[in-house]
Amino acid sequence: MSKEKKPKKKDSKFIKKIKQHMYKWHRVIGLVTIIPVIFWTLSGLMHPFMAHFFKPEIARDKLEQQTIDKKQLHFSIQEVLKKNSINDFKNFRIVQFDNTTFYQVKMIPGDLLYFDTSNAKKLENGDQKYAEWLSRSFLDDQKSAVKNSEIVTEFTSQYKYVNRYLPVYKLTFDRPDTMEVYVETSSGKLATYNPTSRQWFIWFFDTFHNWSFIDAITNNSIRIITMIFLLSIIGFSALSGILIYGLLWKQFKKTDNVQPKGLRKYHRQIGIWVSLFTLTFAFSGAYHATTKWAPYTLSQMVYEPTFETKEIPIPNTSLNLDWNRFQNISIITLNDTTYYRCQLVEKETKKFKKQKSDSNSKWNKKEDPKSEVVYINATTNQIMPNIDLEYAEFLAYYFTDGAPKASCCEMVESTDEEPQPSLENVKLLESKVLTDFESREYGFVNKRLPVIKLAYDTPEKTTYFIETATSRLAAVVKNSDKVEGYSFAILHKFLFMDWAGKNIRDLTMVLAALTILIVSVLGFILFLRK
Repeated sequence: MSKEKKPKKKDSKFIKKIKQHMYKWHRVIGLVTIIPVIFWTLSGLMHPFMAHFFKPEIARDKLEQQTIDKKQLHFSIQEVLKKNSINDFKNFRIVQFDNTTFYQVKMIPGDLLYFDTSNAKKLENGDQKYAEWLSRSFLDDQKSAVKNSEIVTEFTSQYKYVNRYLPVYKLTFDRPDTMEVYVETSSGKLATYNPTSRQWFIWFFDTFHNWSFIDAITNNSIRIITMIFLLSIIGFSALSGILIYGLLWKQFKKTDNVQPKGLRKYHRQIGIWVSLFTLTFAFSGAYHATTKWAPYTLSQMVYEPTFETKEIPIPNTSLNLDWNRFQNISIITLNDTTYYRCQLVEKETKKFKKQKSDSNSKWNKKEDPKSEVVYINATTNQIMPNIDLEYAEFLAYYFTDGAPKASCCEMVESTDEEPQPSLENVKLLESKVLTDFESREYGFVNKRLPVIKLAYDTPEKTTYFIETATSRLAAVVKNSDKVEGYSFAILHKFLFMDWAGKNIRDLTMVLAALTILIVSVLGFILFLRK
């Protein structure tokens, strides 16, 4: 007997509704997002590609800390200020360049003046000369002419906020690579350097990954809203693709006789495999974009009181310290008292271990010797212990106006009916000195070292990182910042692949972005052939 054929089970109304609309909406969503996907994947591909094949090189990224011979300080800072009729100023330190030692004095308007410690004479255009000397030292280039020298006071399309330092000097050298070097003369540090290849890459990435072109048309808020909207659409496109080509494919393939089988097969199979990466890229990118609403104000978080020369009776050349270990000096005020902040080489210099070899690092060097910080009362010449931590706590209190604010770095008056809890009444959970970028919480992107970490027992477990050498807030991290940071690091930058090494991690990220691009292009071709 022949077997009777079972009647085909009819689709439910729900399935019919899905079949009527989802296929259509998946194509429409894909069409809407094809251009953003191309922009983001191509510019995303450029990042690791540039890092490996067009990575710029420089002779050194920082200057070695040298001890300063007291014999070079023929005049004290008080004598120099008096000879040059300077009654008040913000701060001073000592710099050495061109075989000469200078007092670098920060004036009330913010300009930096340089005075020879051997004769108290002012160096004309001293800040520009120091900036050029720093740039040439970092490049190890004493021959190339300087085409242009300018002061940068705000972040630009080429000098991004990720570089942290402001203000800085930008020097452009007459070389085949048109090297641009950014230096902070107030600290003698390298901010960044961009040869022609990197200048082009920064423009490309900023334009097509960060969508800076929208800023030029409207404003930052519209740019962020547009990016979040399109990333959400891309996420929905990936989810609908999973539903159509994965979970409900048996239902949809019956009506799919008109499409080219080869392209459809590849679009379906590759799409399902990379849908997870599409979702992680889209989610972490949108989440990261939400942190860009407020303008970057961390560079403004500096405590700079005005000092009068008469307030510092003890000459800096007469201080009670070990001059054989002397590296530098500045002044601070704490609890209505003025102190000299002296930086010395540590007494017991340990044998520093060589850093582990890293094929991806340009600077395989020995670890820098650590410094000791000593505070001396500028009136009594008495060494004061544990002032560095106390000063860091004061700065944290000052930068938050006495309380941890909801906003990262803005010193604003609270508008809440109930007063914010003062940091003086909040328990300090942890305090320690960081001399290395040793964790993801305070990574190399923060630039400044050494800093003092202060973790407070607030609802958000707010942690402040204070650079006492410059009286600056280097970073502030809350629980919400940690969640977003880990989301972006793991889902967008693939740091979960660190165990395999940077090369494998970057290769995985490149392949993921490339396959997302291929899937999108295949889908677009299918739409055109429809």
